Amino acid sequence: MDAMFDICYLSPDGINVEPDDIPETKDNVWVLGKKYSAIQDLERIRRDITSVIWCTYRKGFVPIGDEGLTSDKGWGCMLRCGQMVLGVALIKVHLSADWVWTPETRDPTYLKIVQRLEERKQAPYSIHQVALMGACEGKEVGQWFGPNTVAQVLKKLVVYDKWSSLVIHVALDNTVVKEDILQQCIVNNDRGDCSENVDGFVVSDWMPLLLIVPLRLGLSEINPIYMEGLKICFQSPQSIGVIGGKPNQALYLIGCVGDEVIYLDPHTTQKSGLVENKLTDEQKEMDCTYHCKYASRIPILSMDPSVAVCFLCRTRSDFDELCELIEKRLMQESQPLFEICEKRPSHWGPNTNDIDLQNTNLFTEFEEVDRQFDDSDIEFEIL
Repeated sequence: MDAMFDICYLSPDGINVEPDDIPETKDNVWVLGKKYSAIQDLERIRRDITSVIWCTYRKGFVPIGDEGLTSDKGWGCMLRCGQMVLGVALIKVHLSADWVWTPETRDPTYLKIVQRLEERKQAPYSIHQVALMGACEGKEVGQWFGPNTVAQVLKKLVVYDKWSSLVIHVALDNTVVKEDILQQCIVNNDRGDCSENVDGFVVSDWMPLLLIVPLRLGLSEINPIYMEGLKICFQSPQSIGVIGGKPNQALYLIGCVGDEVIYLDPHTTQKSGLVENKLTDEQKEMDCTYHCKYASRIPILSMDPSVAVCFLCRTRSDFDELCELIEKRLMQESQPLFEICEKRPSHWGPNTNDIDLQNTNLFTEFEEVDRQFDDSDIEFEIL
């Protein structure tokens, strides 16, 4: 069964070779906020990477849009990266930060998460839902999404999925506003015995927070001044990666080692199908298509400068810890990636937790208008 989700790496003479996913280095390896040794922890790194829900191009699904598209090859890679971020968040919230997948896994909570990402119209985060929500905001089905677009679409979709128990906050203008986040994440109830007071809020519960910060780190390429800031983000315990990639090729950046980023690549076209309860051989095989054993690497400076940095705060203490890291490390850089403030700037106007459906600027601010379809024809053979 393991072979079903292995990618076949071949040398020019057709001989199987060891994948160059993690370098032999003394530098720490950071993956989704965890620190590893490249030498001592290689198998653990690969195990944890394999446990990430890997979302790729699919073909043969129910038609989407006026043109009746049945595959997202060439246009859906950024949407798939958004699905992967959401998948990591849901795994960490509903299972655990140390949860591990195997080909035999039939945990009902895990299956419920995968089912939310499948190519079914009714699945909350299917390619259909993501693409059609983007179309409602001026992005036609089949048109390129940028990192900010997919963040805003996911923010809207998660509102309709109560089971996910997740709040998505998209921080714009390079600024994280604590006040806005606390208003979204701190849930009050009507019990008279609830008296704890924090920052003016009566606390009874905390909704897990997926914080997404869209950034532009250069014009046509990343400015080297931002490299250390990106590394700090990857090293945060709350990190669940970065939505980004190479020019015209979206990638899910899950960590870093040295001056390189580690990523999962959605540019593999696989058949569409359902995992359901993973009882049949076909369903088991389909589940394996959601997991990739080996990640890849590119230099940080080869990244597209348009990114969205993602953090998950499952608890209030997670959020406080993240705020401290931003204030004491990130904002001490000569050119911080972004900043954090207590209150909403007065010139921003009143806060609303709902997306302004008329404000299409939300979806174009960080994206180039001349984006083309993904120009990658790279295909991997799934054995």
